[in-house]
Amino acid sequence: MSRGLPRPLERLIRPWRPRTPRESSDSVVQSFLLHPLPARMTKASFSWRATGWLGTVSLGLLLVLTGTGGVLMFLYVPSVERAYASIQDLEAVVPFGRWIRATHRAAAHLMVVAVVLHMIRVFLTGAYKKEGAPGSSRPLNWFVGLGLLGTTLGLSFTGYLLPWDQLAYWAVTVGTRIAGSVPGVGEDLRRLMVGGAVVGEPTLVRFYALHVFVLPAITALLVSYHLWRIRKDGGLAVSDRVVDRVRAKAVAGPPAPGKSYSILGATRGGTVSSISPAALLDAESVTTVPHGVRRTGTVLLATLAASSLLGLFAHAPLEQPANAAVTPNPAKAPWYFLWLQELVSDLTFKIGSFQVDGAFFGGVVLPGLLFGLLAAWPWLDRSPKEAAGVWMHPSRRRQIVVFLAILAAIVVLGVIGTFFRGPYWHFVSPGNTGSTAPSGV
Repeated sequence: MSRGLPRPLERLIRPWRPRTPRESSDSVVQSFLLHPLPARMTKASFSWRATGWLGTVSLGLLLVLTGTGGVLMFLYVPSVERAYASIQDLEAVVPFGRWIRATHRAAAHLMVVAVVLHMIRVFLTGAYKKEGAPGSSRPLNWFVGLGLLGTTLGLSFTGYLLPWDQLAYWAVTVGTRIAGSVPGVGEDLRRLMVGGAVVGEPTLVRFYALHVFVLPAITALLVSYHLWRIRKDGGLAVSDRVVDRVRAKAVAGPPAPGKSYSILGATRGGTVSSISPAALLDAESVTTVPHGVRRTGTVLLATLAASSLLGLFAHAPLEQPANAAVTPNPAKAPWYFLWLQELVSDLTFKIGSFQVDGAFFGGVVLPGLLFGLLAAWPWLDRSPKEAAGVWMHPSRRRQIVVFLAILAAIVVLGVIGTFFRGPYWHFVSPGNTGSTAPSGV
């Protein structure tokens, strides 16, 4: 047992450096952190090409946000009078404060991108399809993933207001106005979010509570269930083809000469199927410890390094203190909601004396229909079982084209809103997109 190390250190290291497959399995069973994982991973799901490890990247960014956010909680004061000053102190006085805040901001933006890319990957590979292990429910996990996308956007949006500068104040003002366009309940919904008629102290307190407690708790529960559900569903969808191939080989295996065992005892000759499915599956897989743990650790460390470097070189902006009397022209929503703001603008027009409410159709109806379509897609997808886990399977060509067209439209709208909209939301050339002159918006 000893490797020349003290016994306590040996017990600490041994689960992460197993010497036999049995020790590797025991490491998974006995470890609290590794217990949700299977003892073995298929080589197909282990590859970079299958998933890009985007789910692990998203988890790593969530851990970075938790760590940096925990530090920021001790330094931030959630009040209108002191919020901006506490951010200034963090930037100028607290050692490494500027880097911590910038890293937190970079990780927040990267997490939005990573979660979106992760869901795009799941769609393009058909990994949400209900075919899989007995009792699997991958469509349910797809729905959980949509919930995680919602909490990710909610975390980023609620954190946007906390610096209490002009950028934050007016971005949240624009975002909550879109929510207020829902007929009947819109104004009540907006007041519930804002805590009054205008963005102020109640808004800051509510956003702070949502950002540091409510949404993180919901996200943690959804992530835990998401990971557990993956194992219950038989692993990643790309593994289903491996299991099917192993079963086919086991059934089609040629009889092997020699002794075999039947109900009546030992007999001469070959067996009907002398190839063990377990042995074949072992050949198509690797142990989670140390191979999967090593790969996961590498991805997590790379994620930490990337967000830290971005925080080092891309400082978080801090504009003038929030001022309700001075409206930036144009006042823009956060970048991940700019496609909605552009859509609202494009759908606001007159037909004779009739005014089309772009805020309702562009900010509520179309996004609601889009979300409903995504939620129902696993049940609408009629492609064969073989399409699960395959990048852009030919049987799914039509629905992939529709999905990519919608995605391209969202990207184009976001680019237009970011780079080609200036004062009064008029089209301008890139670089002339902003003014601090009051606009009366």
